[in-house]
Amino acid sequence: MSRALDHAAIAMLIPHAGAMCLLDAVLDWDATRIRARGTSHTRVDHPLRRDGALHAVHLCEYGAQAAAVHGALAARAAGGAPRAGLLAALREVRLHVDVVDPAGGALDIEAECLLGDDHGAQYAFRITQGGCLQATGRATIAYGAAASC
Repeated sequence: MSRALDHAAIAMLIPHAGAMCLLDAVLDWDATRIRARGTSHTRVDHPLRRDGALHAVHLCEYGAQAAAVHGALAARAAGGAPRAGLLAALREVRLHVDVVDPAGGALDIEAECLLGDDHGAQYAFRITQGGCLQATGRATIAYGAAASC
């Protein structure tokens, strides 16, 4: 496992700027997996919050951002530069709550690269809060240029 990263280091790796950079920390990562933490769901000015609530479907964005950070870290570890990716598809998404509880504690985000090549990658993600499963799914990332995990 590699060393942890803080929010500032994460923001330098992905294109998500300002309040849309949802992850606070990378706890650890290796060639295929990443574990991250987020508390941005507690902010009343969260950019995805509507009518005072953050719908659980937005947990997919936390999983996708963890995948983006992992892809950037894996590219850097392989001696390359991170490549821009686009969230192309979400599959097998399971939401175990309707809305994210802002008082329920930090979100723990895990993502695993299932496969990747020069054209894209597929990640499975899992998000828990206080030990309770909140969401799972798979995210397909399409790269504009060569990258792998």
